[in-house]
Amino acid sequence: MHIRLIAVGDRQPSWVDEAVGIYTGRYPREWKFRLDAISTVRRGKSDKSNNAREAEGEHILKKLSSNEQVVLLDERGKQLTSQKLATRLSDWQSDGRNLCFIIGGPDGVSSACRERADSVWSLSDLTLPHGLARVLFSEQLYRAWSLHSGHPYHRE
Repeated sequence: MHIRLIAVGDRQPSWVDEAVGIYTGRYPREWKFRLDAISTVRRGKSDKSNNAREAEGEHILKKLSSNEQVVLLDERGKQLTSQKLATRLSDWQSDGRNLCFIIGGPDGVSSACRERADSVWSLSDLTLPHGLARVLFSEQLYRAWSLHSGHPYHRE
């Protein structure tokens, strides 16, 4: 199974890339993890339109294949404990489709992206900077795998 993260924002601080790399480097080889960063569309200071979000949404949708299971990371999604995420990861893996997670841009994702998602997962009720969301996502996915596989990383 392939696992992919599509994230809006192609310029992150070096600590974000380093931390994500630490956790994704621990993922099992059979996941064939890949991060696809999409450029953030420029916004004017007083631009209150949805044009940037819609344009980013089009870029995201172009990167998705029809046979991928899509999980949108959004603050309005369902929150999961680490144990429940491990169970959910097992369910996603047994589905047989490749798995793609999406982190939208500063204004979220377009309604078309939201409709394409098979499920919506919230990392936190807090609003997180996008770089931190990437780090938290990659760590929690590693933790879920470690729980599922009996690895001692997670302690109760």
